[in-house]
Amino acid sequence: MTAPPESTPRRGRHRASAEQPPPDLAGWATDRSAPVSPAVDTTVLPVVPAGPASPPTAPDETAVIPAVSPAAPPPDETTLLGIVPPAPPPEPADHHPSPRLRPGEQVVPLRAVQTQTGGYRSIHSALTRTTLGTAARTTVRGFGEILITLGAIVLLLAAYEVWGKAAVVAGHQEQLDRQLEQEWAGPDPTVTPGPEAGDEPEAAPEPLGPPPGHAIARLYLPSLGRHWVVVEGVGLDDIRWAPGHYPSSAMPGGIGNFAVAGHRNPATFWDLDRVGTGETVVVETRDTWYVYQVTRNHIVTPDAVEVVAPVPGQPGAEPTEAMLTLTTCHPKWDNNQRLIVHAALVDQQPQSAGRPAVLGGLGG
Repeated sequence: MTAPPESTPRRGRHRASAEQPPPDLAGWATDRSAPVSPAVDTTVLPVVPAGPASPPTAPDETAVIPAVSPAAPPPDETTLLGIVPPAPPPEPADHHPSPRLRPGEQVVPLRAVQTQTGGYRSIHSALTRTTLGTAARTTVRGFGEILITLGAIVLLLAAYEVWGKAAVVAGHQEQLDRQLEQEWAGPDPTVTPGPEAGDEPEAAPEPLGPPPGHAIARLYLPSLGRHWVVVEGVGLDDIRWAPGHYPSSAMPGGIGNFAVAGHRNPATFWDLDRVGTGETVVVETRDTWYVYQVTRNHIVTPDAVEVVAPVPGQPGAEPTEAMLTLTTCHPKWDNNQRLIVHAALVDQQPQSAGRPAVLGGLGG
């Protein structure tokens, strides 16, 4: 191996003798009073040996640092984002997207042509001309839409009869119940004060019956878990929200036939056909609880008025026992017949004795 050549001098003033050792920096740091000789910038850097012997070349300013390999080309700014597809070419101004067609449809361009009369018509006008077939299809389609609309209206009416009307009846029943409680809490209007001392006794006037639509009693059907406030009268306005008492029939607990009529709707006597023989019907008045037992459940024609006679089924007969009769329409949603329930009085007890045991928790 050959000895490395001496370092090439750098611009004259940076030439350093290899024989002169570098200054003692530690000593300089400890003894600041010693004179400091001027130092050059490169005296503290070791001389970098040159490579293999080569022909002398021109001085290189970068020989004291390692040669740097050629730099790679600068990275693309979009290399981290992935390849972006090129934008689609702009569509022409007169371009229109194709419509979505249903099965059996087609797009037919309509081009106008001049007729002999000087007007214009489409070359495909036969496709849009009204024919017997298109008129028939239009008529059938319109008739079908009318039927669908009528069906929806019928369903809405049925829903009102089942749920809406039941809620309305329940609201009116609450009002009648409060009316009955207020009336029973006051003095009995059928009781007249006795004559004072020294006055001649007068014949007591016959008490008038309750006015139409006035609440008179409560009716309980324990087998159905239902109860209602009964009003006076059987007119359409009287029994609209509650069962009504036939004015010509006996009052609750009296000898004769206490007859009550009610609508066949979900809010009133909807399930009256389920009340069988031997089941219980309870009537509550101001002072007394009356317990009846069902004797018969049957269907009659609308003109069979003898079912509400004092003796049911025997017009003109003299009653000897207290009866109860419930009447309603039959079948449901119709009034071609009448559903009749007869019951006989089997027990009674005063209000002071509490509720009858057959009621359980019905009606609170």
